Amino acid sequence: MISPQEIGNAYDQITHLWELDGFDRTNGIAQHQRAISFVKNKGLALDVGCGSTGRLIELMTQQGFEPHGIDVSEKMLLLARQKHPNINFFNDDICQWQASTQYDFISAWDSIWHVPLAQQEALIVKLMLWLKTGGIFIFSAGGLDEPQQHTDNAMGVEVYYSTLGINQYLKVIAENDCVCRHVEYDQYPEQHVYFIVQKR
Repeated sequence: MISPQEIGNAYDQITHLWELDGFDRTNGIAQHQRAISFVKNKGLALDVGCGSTGRLIELMTQQGFEPHGIDVSEKMLLLARQKHPNINFFNDDICQWQASTQYDFISAWDSIWHVPLAQQEALIVKLMLWLKTGGIFIFSAGGLDEPQQHTDNAMGVEVYYSTLGINQYLKVIAENDCVCRHVEYDQYPEQHVYFIVQKR
């Protein structure tokens, strides 16, 4: 199993991929716009695994949020800070990091699937606890039926992925005072699924 710190080191080596002209900056934007349509109050927002592009940070700002970003990759955050010097960014492992506030909107787009399988449920619960009443949490995951984990080097370095499986995500959401407002295979036939969750 690869630790979050090793994931950060891996992403430090491939940061340039997100800076290429061919990178699709629209990835995840429509899904986030759908999620934001459920938001009642536009206060603080958190981008988990924010990366370097700032595209979700920019969307949150345009929509009236005050966003924060967190990422385990130092090089990703170096670029993010250069692009958005007025945003609070945190270089930390989201599994260990403790927020000092609650949020109206939390995004974990294509990020928490790098969290070790044994820690992923606790992280989902923690992120939902950080939501204010009525707050919205959007996250993407591997759209499989059962828990699974694997590593591959499709991006040029070995990267770890895990998923709890669709039913377990829904169970965890329901057991933690939240409601799933939307779930969708948005890149079908790829096994990529996203959830929009609201705090009761």
